[in-house]
Amino acid sequence: MQREHTRRGFTISHQKVVLEIDFSGHIWGYTTITLNPTSKDLKTVHLHARQCVVHGVTVGSFPADFVHHDPFAHLSVTNPQDVHNHPELKRRVYSALAEGDEGELSISIPKEVAVTPSGNRAQAGIVSEAATPEPQTPGHLTQAAHPVTEYKQIEVTITYSLRNPADGVQFVLPSDAYPTRVPHVYTTPSSPDAARCWVPCIDNLWEKCAWDFEFVVPRSLEQHDPASDDEDEPEEGDEYPTVVICSGELVEQIAHPYNSSKTIFLFSQPVATSVQHIAWAAGPFHVHTIPTDLSAVEDASGTTQPLMNAFCLPGHESYLTSTVSFMRSAMSFYVTEFGSYPFGSYKLVFVEELPSQRFDAATLSLVTVDMLHGDDAIDQVFEARHSLGHALACQWIGVNIQQKMWSDTWLVNGLGLYITGLFLRKMFGMNEYRYRLKKDMERVIELDNGSMPPICQPQTLEPPDAANLAFINLKAPLVLHILDRRLGKSGTSLGLSRVLPKLFLSALTGDMPNNLLSTHSFLRMCRKVSGIDPRSFAEQWIYGSGCPTFGFSASFNRKKMAVEITMRQDAPAYKAHENNEVVKLMMKPVPFFEGQMTIRIHEADGTPYEHVLDIRSPFKRYEVPFNTKYKRVRRNTKRYLARQAAAQAAAEGDADAAAAMDMVDMGFGLEIWENEQERENWKVADWTEEDEQNMAGQTYEWIRIDADFEWIAAIAFDQKDYMWVSQLQRDRDVVAQYEAIAVLSKTPNAIISSTFTKTVLVSNYFYRIRCEAAGALVTCATQKLDWLGLFHLFKLFLRYCYDPEDPNADLFNHTYVPRPNDFSDLAEYFVRKAILRAISRVRFENGKTPPVIRQFLVDQLRYNDNTTNPYADALYISTVISSLASATVSTVPPERGEFIPSETGPVQDPQDAELLKKALAEVDRYRSMDRLIPTFHNVVTVAVIEFHMLLSLASLIPHDPRPFFTLTREGNYTQVRIAAFDYLFLGKWYVPKIMRYVLAVMANDSSRIIRRHVARNACQSLALLVTMGEMKTPKEADSLLIEEDGNGGEKVKEHKKSEMDLMIKALRKDREVGKNEAIREFLMPIALAPETDSEVRWCLLKLADLLIRGAEEAPPKVTIHLPPTPVTEAAPPIPPVKLPNKPIRAIKTGGPPRSPLPPFTVPPKLKLVPTTPHSEAPPARTPGAATPSVTFEKRREHPAPKATAKASEKKTGKALPRAQASGMSLNDLRACRSALKKVQTNKHATLFLQPVDPVRDRAPNYFDIIKSPMDLSTMSAKLESGQYKDRFAFEADFRLMINNAKTYNMPGSYAHNEALALESFFDKLWVRINKTLEAASNKAAQERPAPPPPAAAPPPPPVSAPTKRSPPETPSATPSKPVIKLKLGGGSAVNSAASSPAPIVAKPALKAKGRKPKEPKLSEVPPPAPAAPPAPAPAPAPSPVPAFEDDGSLDLLEEVIAIEREKNQGRKQASSSSSSTPREREREKPVPQPPADKGKERALPKLVIGKRKKESADPTEDEILALATPAKKERTSAPAPAPSAAAPAPPATAAAKHSEPPASSKNGVIGHKSREKAVKPPAAEPASTPRPSAKGKEKEKEVSRPATPANGKAKKAPTQATPINEKKCREILKVLSRVPEAPIFLRPVDPVLDGCPTYFDEIKEPMDFGTIGNKLNEGKYSTMEEFARDVELVFQNCRTFNPPTTYPVMCADAVERVWKKEWSKAMEKKLSYAEKRSLQGVMKTLLNDQLSWVFREPVDPVALGIPTYFDVIPKKDARDLRTIHQKLNADKYDSVEAFEADLDLMIHNAITFNGADSEVGKLAVQLRNRYRELLSPIRGTNGKRKGSEKGTPQPSKKVKLG
Repeated sequence: MQREHTRRGFTISHQKVVLEIDFSGHIWGYTTITLNPTSKDLKTVHLHARQCVVHGVTVGSFPADFVHHDPFAHLSVTNPQDVHNHPELKRRVYSALAEGDEGELSISIPKEVAVTPSGNRAQAGIVSEAATPEPQTPGHLTQAAHPVTEYKQIEVTITYSLRNPADGVQFVLPSDAYPTRVPHVYTTPSSPDAARCWVPCIDNLWEKCAWDFEFVVPRSLEQHDPASDDEDEPEEGDEYPTVVICSGELVEQIAHPYNSSKTIFLFSQPVATSVQHIAWAAGPFHVHTIPTDLSAVEDASGTTQPLMNAFCLPGHESYLTSTVSFMRSAMSFYVTEFGSYPFGSYKLVFVEELPSQRFDAATLSLVTVDMLHGDDAIDQVFEARHSLGHALACQWIGVNIQQKMWSDTWLVNGLGLYITGLFLRKMFGMNEYRYRLKKDMERVIELDNGSMPPICQPQTLEPPDAANLAFINLKAPLVLHILDRRLGKSGTSLGLSRVLPKLFLSALTGDMPNNLLSTHSFLRMCRKVSGIDPRSFAEQWIYGSGCPTFGFSASFNRKKMAVEITMRQDAPAYKAHENNEVVKLMMKPVPFFEGQMTIRIHEADGTPYEHVLDIRSPFKRYEVPFNTKYKRVRRNTKRYLARQAAAQAAAEGDADAAAAMDMVDMGFGLEIWENEQERENWKVADWTEEDEQNMAGQTYEWIRIDADFEWIAAIAFDQKDYMWVSQLQRDRDVVAQYEAIAVLSKTPNAIISSTFTKTVLVSNYFYRIRCEAAGALVTCATQKLDWLGLFHLFKLFLRYCYDPEDPNADLFNHTYVPRPNDFSDLAEYFVRKAILRAISRVRFENGKTPPVIRQFLVDQLRYNDNTTNPYADALYISTVISSLASATVSTVPPERGEFIPSETGPVQDPQDAELLKKALAEVDRYRSMDRLIPTFHNVVTVAVIEFHMLLSLASLIPHDPRPFFTLTREGNYTQVRIAAFDYLFLGKWYVPKIMRYVLAVMANDSSRIIRRHVARNACQSLALLVTMGEMKTPKEADSLLIEEDGNGGEKVKEHKKSEMDLMIKALRKDREVGKNEAIREFLMPIALAPETDSEVRWCLLKLADLLIRGAEEAPPKVTIHLPPTPVTEAAPPIPPVKLPNKPIRAIKTGGPPRSPLPPFTVPPKLKLVPTTPHSEAPPARTPGAATPSVTFEKRREHPAPKATAKASEKKTGKALPRAQASGMSLNDLRACRSALKKVQTNKHATLFLQPVDPVRDRAPNYFDIIKSPMDLSTMSAKLESGQYKDRFAFEADFRLMINNAKTYNMPGSYAHNEALALESFFDKLWVRINKTLEAASNKAAQERPAPPPPAAAPPPPPVSAPTKRSPPETPSATPSKPVIKLKLGGGSAVNSAASSPAPIVAKPALKAKGRKPKEPKLSEVPPPAPAAPPAPAPAPAPSPVPAFEDDGSLDLLEEVIAIEREKNQGRKQASSSSSSTPREREREKPVPQPPADKGKERALPKLVIGKRKKESADPTEDEILALATPAKKERTSAPAPAPSAAAPAPPATAAAKHSEPPASSKNGVIGHKSREKAVKPPAAEPASTPRPSAKGKEKEKEVSRPATPANGKAKKAPTQATPINEKKCREILKVLSRVPEAPIFLRPVDPVLDGCPTYFDEIKEPMDFGTIGNKLNEGKYSTMEEFARDVELVFQNCRTFNPPTTYPVMCADAVERVWKKEWSKAMEKKLSYAEKRSLQGVMKTLLNDQLSWVFREPVDPVALGIPTYFDVIPKKDARDLRTIHQKLNADKYDSVEAFEADLDLMIHNAITFNGADSEVGKLAVQLRNRYRELLSPIRGTNGKRKGSEKGTPQPSKKVKLG
């Protein structure tokens, strides 16, 4: 959208398409696109265009240069003949998809076409979009005053053609297989990018424009004899003229001016529409005009009703009328309920070979021809009306209104399905609607068990996964239904019936921006209309996943005259992932659902009373008042007796009495329930006397839970059977009846069987309830009940058959001859099918069906007669055949290993064999009949194939593909072919001949549906075949079973693989599958072919992944072209080298680790020879050079290698290393190397690691502004090549780099902030280095010379450093237009390494943390790919030859550095808590190394003397510090510098006072636990000597006490976070939101609405007060600091994105002032008044207690004669009751726990000093028990207060009890 416009540089306002179609696979045409430039810098137009051939492009009537590259047309791999290269092909397919995102057609705007302004407009926020009704924030209102420049429109005309396109357009043509097929062509949604496949465009759902179309087609497609007379042509042509149907309105149809055999159709779509919602179809379609509805509510004349037409191919005219006859009523319903139709007309076009059921476009829906049905259809009517009704609803929501983000797809799809359901409710009735809702709800509960994500995931920017889309479409309308029910509960709202008309009206009037609907705006509209806040609902049902499970039970309390209802709620989805935090974050399962639930109690007098349960906890007991006022409910009340009399009258046939009873069950009028003889014939069972008495004594008839259908939940309710029967017979709601049947079927008995039978017989029940009752009778068909359920099923079906001669005939031996079919009663038709299916499910205990059932089903096929039936019986016959298949197969699986036809068992019974033979004969007879007299869509043949498939899977018949193989060929109906292929794939289809056929079908079949189905099933069938045992697993699987004797442990480990690995291995090793020649020969050519269907290609790649081991891909080779250096300058003279008499051998650091990838191995061009002090100028850099460091050293690379090698062989270390060529001292060199390494590994250095590339970094004018670029890799190269004469020159280059970054980037931008942070880090590091080196140089007079050998450290590869700084002496040009362009794929340093071309380069710098120890020998370091000339070759053996010779200066330097470090350490300890900011402290915190690196450190020699190695945690240790051996005291206290070379963390101060390294530090990094141990007083020594004193002290809340804490909680460190106080946080937010400047921070930034398209490019962690409030409500904050961080992040983001002094920044300053004031108030920690009073009462009790006499006053070591007391117990840790009392009165305690901690510390000190067995120690223990007893009620009250924040506890009253 807005971001796309800005990035692309233009928008499209109009597009005209002219196409000429010849119906042989060719399309010619052109398109004219009207562009609105949004930038004067528009030079190139990028459009999407696939498959087409572009012949020419003109821009503003001037020919334009263009480049057209279709990535899918040029797919290739290294070796196309080698199928092992399929991983490479997969990668190339991904790359092709990514390449296509930017556009396949690039057009250069000619110089003659200038982008000139046409005027100004004052709409700053939105560009080329509809007006936004929502108020803009104040910050953007100020911007509205600045006019936005509009540019003149540019017209781009593209001439192109298509020939046999694979995607986007479908040509359906007659062929040898389908000679009678009618030719036609249409746009098809064959792939997500199908639109660009037929017209150059911007293929984006959110890019809309107006359209004009012109189609040139033949006037008629009939073939004429060339010799025929001209006068015959019009007659023949007029019979089936070519018709074009297109999105938009038909303007006119005219004859072609130059060719009379062609016709031109003109269409116009004035409403802005996305190209993805444009469709057209052309062919000899039959036109059916859907008449207007004269009885419509909106206008009786019908003049305002939209035109509606339906189109079908010749031959289907008879089906068209009956299929679309209801469409006008659907249109009238939608218009009446939801507002005007958004377009001018609506068309339905039925086409063949559509890959999906429908394709909904603007004003037009393409529908598969399978949806057509005749007047004699029954089952298809429901599906067709649902689908077509949904197609029309999508015009309102889905086409005219679209989702704002992909995460809003649920809302658009759900609203379309929801309003479709409302239409079906009107058409089919409320019973059908509620029944469907109930069934859908059950499916959602079954699926949403933790495996499905939420239906809305705002953090996901991609389209919903196709695997989850069906679930979203299922759950979304149900969520909207329950939302409607809950909104309607408000009393003033009518639910969504008020919301939706407003929603659609806002889209028509332009109030909805760009007609894009978001979940947030929809919920806001719901809140406005209903007054109910739907946020909690949304968090549970929309943004959360899972469904609750309820358990209810009820009992009547006669004393209270109330029904006690117990509720328990579980969340299965949450429990499934309870211990997996990652999955919980992804799936967001809801732990508890809250809301209101309606229950309806039908009391004994028959009156229903509704009650609302407020569900706020997972378990609760409710008392529901009982409305009957008398104490004892009797059944002989007047009202009850009146109802009994009415029932008797109804039984006698009085219809009025029946209506007055308000009863569904009309069984009183059934003869079988009145006639005693018939009751015996039907074996009707009655309630026992005991049941009757229980029923008479019940106070209520039944209870309905969730009577208003407000929950998607599984509800289990425990009530008596007779109550469920009452609910089934008396409740009119189909859902209540359905629930009663479901519960009763779980406890089958004779009475329930009779009840179900009665339900099936009573026609007043809804037919679906009768079908459910018939299905439930199966549960009563058991041997325990003497097969009563089966008897009742036969008895019920006997109504459709001829009556037996003997009325008392045995139904289990009767031959059921059906009467001729008559399906006029549709309800009876569905009930009849349900009875058939139920009979087929009856089983013996061994899983087999009784033979009588199989014979019964065979008879139904044999005697079926449909001659007089007005309806087709094809689906009825299919039901009988599928029932027969189900009855023939046993439900108990055979034993493992015996899954073969010859298994011994019941299958061998002659009776079973005979019945199987009869069944096969009847089924094959119907197959033959269907071949001669085809049923509609050949559904009988499909049923026959599925019958054979099921029996062959059960091994009852052999799997023989030959009878059905011919049905897989072209010429058969599509559904028949699909069924035949399914049968084929369940056999041995992988033999070479069949495999070749299958691959040929995937590649060349004319039906896209078949190609995709075959490709999908080829993968899935292999898994099925392995599971079924058709393919054996490898021997390794068997060995696991054999080698369990304990001897083969290693082999068991080796073969311990998952079942998936075993299956894949089995497939790959199978000679007929993995080694199949057909696959290896044809798979890659098919996958590489450009005409291959996209889905088929992916399936082939999946198949290759399964069957063929992929070849390892070599890393891609990238050539870096270095520009020549045009200027050569002389080098400055090198000053004399410091310390000429005592040179020190150079340390080879090797530089930062190199990237292992070949594309970046540039070091060969960085080789520098050791130079003598002759004059050489620094390199001159050209502004266009992308890598200055490479350019610099390119001049010296040719003579370097040989000379260097020879010199290094001859010299033994007397010559200076190359790095010191300019005179830099060794200490300076080491200091610079160390500083450079630490800077490179700093987290803020990512942008500075490599030179700026104007293309990659999107900074085209960088070198126009920055004339002296600099980066860390260039500095590294200059340092290693001896370009710096001292460390100050190195520092100057760093300052230059930082200054460049500040100059080019605006203050407040990301790059500018990173430069400041890095500069601050460098300053601290450099000060320390300077002081150290100055101290070392003052004492370097006695150094002994040790000539170092020449060693040139190979320079590092170029690493990313986009920003530079100019030196102070070289003022850089002021940028005329500062632009923030330095983002590497994102707004943060971390993200940039993952999303831009730089990550491969940037990774090595990060690896420096754990790469190598500080100074390994060169022989021990594996040489990276091409490196600098080697140093003198050392011996291959790892001998301890030192890489450094001590010249005597080390001892002195060590002392100096140790002293300096100790001073710095002390200063940092003193100022760490106050001076350093949290960010600096975080940056300076030591980073511990992984264990592997530690081990590596110990294994390799170091240049460290003494025990330094143990302390070093950073492999890039400062070389200068490595010269010194720190003192013992220092080794303990000084933590090793992190890669960022930061100061140690403040908490390390405590450890500095102790001298035991193991207790305080590990590898130089002091951990939290070790610090605690270091401070712990040495209590063991004095503990054995009892002392008269009773007190001691330890540090409060920091030291881990050995004594058990009273409350079981360990005392936390002083840096502990403050637990969240939601009340205070909400108060702070409330105050902040009232600040006048706060409105711009109250909601998330909308880049489109707020006119800031690049916001998310710069701000990677957006935050606002609304989001903070939501996070508070969701409990996502655990500490106050987290809350404060988010609030401060709001201000930080504002200042980062907006320049200083702008209105948003001033708003941020104002709000931040209030924030700081409120925050300081909130963080004031002190006890509440009640707590303080309670603790004062405890102190008073303790002071008065005799036990406390020892502890009342502070210890006086002199008076008590214990002078060593404060040696054992530090004075600052001493505690006594007077001190504690004083602290309590002075509000020094912030919690009860802190008060108790001081008491515990007092007791601990006493025991520590005196010993636990001393008198004082015993008194201390008794006192501890006493105060813990006193504190326990206070702690309990305190916990409640914190948990609930309700009420004020009064602990002081409880304390008085003690």
